[in-house]
Amino acid sequence: MRLTNVYRLGLKELISLRYDPVLVLLILYAFTFAIIAPARGVKLELKNASVAIVDEDRSPLSARMAESLRLPYFQSPDHIGVADIDATMDAGQYTFVIDLPPRFQADAEEGRSPAVQVNVDATAMAMAGAGARYLERVLTDEPLRYLHGDQAEAPDQVVPVTRLAFNPNGESTWFLAVMQIVNMVTLLGIVLTGAALIREREHGTIEHLLVMPLTSAEIMLAKVWANALVIVVAATLAMLVVVQGLLGVPNAGSLGLFVLGLGVYLFALTAFGILLATLTRTMPQFGLLSIPLFLVMYMLSGANTPLDAMPDLLRRLMLISPTTHFVAFVQSVVFRGAGLELVWPHLAATLGLGALAFAIALARFRQTVSLTRL
Repeated sequence: MRLTNVYRLGLKELISLRYDPVLVLLILYAFTFAIIAPARGVKLELKNASVAIVDEDRSPLSARMAESLRLPYFQSPDHIGVADIDATMDAGQYTFVIDLPPRFQADAEEGRSPAVQVNVDATAMAMAGAGARYLERVLTDEPLRYLHGDQAEAPDQVVPVTRLAFNPNGESTWFLAVMQIVNMVTLLGIVLTGAALIREREHGTIEHLLVMPLTSAEIMLAKVWANALVIVVAATLAMLVVVQGLLGVPNAGSLGLFVLGLGVYLFALTAFGILLATLTRTMPQFGLLSIPLFLVMYMLSGANTPLDAMPDLLRRLMLISPTTHFVAFVQSVVFRGAGLELVWPHLAATLGLGALAFAIALARFRQTVSLTRL
């Protein structure tokens, strides 16, 4: 194998990508708007939640309870009747409906501990959980302050102190922006390389390569380094300009280490892309095969839900996915500031899985080349 051939074939890949406006626009979109929109538009914390109050008491205390629900956590509460609770909840008009019973203030003043019903639409899981905890605190503290003064505190014998590590303000933008880079890298790493190989086959240029003194490994490595280079550059710029610049997300670790891990991960992804391309004949077939694989690799990688929350068998099965190790690598480096001495096992696992995928893809590619020559 000659590195000169790999280099020149890689340049050919970059030139062909340059004249493919659809893929160029896809790359630009993936590392700009596709990162900004979810990071700013999707909120995992409690913010601007819709709430309604059924005030059956109409007392100063019940009015104070309604006034305690303020922006940015809640929208201005709407007042509805008891008969409207089920209908509005079924229609999804409110995430929370609070029912303050009759004699709410009188029972509180007499020490009878009145019960308050809070109806929660748990289809919005993240907001429902955070909002329920917030409302529980409001419903406990506000009557106490009203009856005993604003300086009154609950007689807790144990006072919990919560410390948020790595994201002290609980900003979902920090998490979503970085994970969107992982998402786009995973998608494009598979699609670009597989599309390059299928494009050669559909345009008939694969036959031109076969009559040249080139080996299958040279052709594959050229596609790997060229497409991986494009994504590495785009993802690095997205981390610097979009994530850190526009969105203000800090990088606690080393940018160089992040780029190193990105390169190793893309070696594995591009090998997967070539492998899928050898199993299909057209771009529609490749899309139908690659999208389900991408969704499984990303959704079960720990990027959205912790691996500890998954069934044991599924968690062990996902260890053969390079995305699982790369997500753990990115979270350790970007959020926790981990160094190479802590994340090298993830890099080694990603490199090993990439080498295995490359070997299988090379065997499949050689078989495809042999059939084409025949």
